[in-house]
Amino acid sequence: MTEDLSHYNSEGTKLRKAQLRMLEILVEVDAICTRHNIPYWIAYGSCLGAVRHGGFIPWDDDLDIALMKSDYKKMMPILQKELPQHLVVQDPKLTKRFHYNYGKVRDRNSRVKTNMWSIEELGISIDIFPMQRTFFKKGKRFVDYFYRRSYKRVRRQTNSKLQYAIGLLSFPFAYLVKSVYCLLSAMLPKKYLVPVCGAPCDYYTKIEDTIPVKSIVFEQYTFQGPANPDGYLKSIYGDYMKIPPKEKRLVHAIEDFIFYDSN
Repeated sequence: MTEDLSHYNSEGTKLRKAQLRMLEILVEVDAICTRHNIPYWIAYGSCLGAVRHGGFIPWDDDLDIALMKSDYKKMMPILQKELPQHLVVQDPKLTKRFHYNYGKVRDRNSRVKTNMWSIEELGISIDIFPMQRTFFKKGKRFVDYFYRRSYKRVRRQTNSKLQYAIGLLSFPFAYLVKSVYCLLSAMLPKKYLVPVCGAPCDYYTKIEDTIPVKSIVFEQYTFQGPANPDGYLKSIYGDYMKIPPKEKRLVHAIEDFIFYDSN
């Protein structure tokens, strides 16, 4: 890797400031998970960044962690109680009209411009994905197509009464499809880990490549990572050490980040 990529997130840029704010959130979440013996792992592009860049992918503006669904259920109320005042946890059971079915921890001293009209706290965040075991390596995309769209509508992603009505009509069928998928996944031998139905990705990783977790270095901090980062990343990205061409380096709307404090 000979290309200098530092111009994407050099010190003082808005993107780097956002990345460091996400890192601060992860440090707090990691401390709570360590205190309560809750295993998680740095996931997806964040894991790729840790292995390939030693931290954030230079042009990336999010941070993902994942954990088993049972540990997720344990962690959410603990985060709600123990996070410092400048951070807030969001989850469908904790946050009214929250239209994602995974969790976020948000920074209260910033804001991201978004169309989530019904949510009060919209600061910079990290994503927390609950994972489930499954036998299938295909099928979740079909399930998610119906379930995620219906779920967002009934959770009032927008204030459109028409979209809400469509959601009320379609959600029972979507829930049935999701339930059948989960039932079959529970009955058959487990080979893979995949985000719970409705999450915005359908990456499959082998169970033995993912858990039990082990230490990984990210931005000079030691966090929890997948059991076999090489196998984990190959299953998601293939030749993950290859830097994508410039046109595929997706830099999101960094100007949508607003910081309220002096950090």
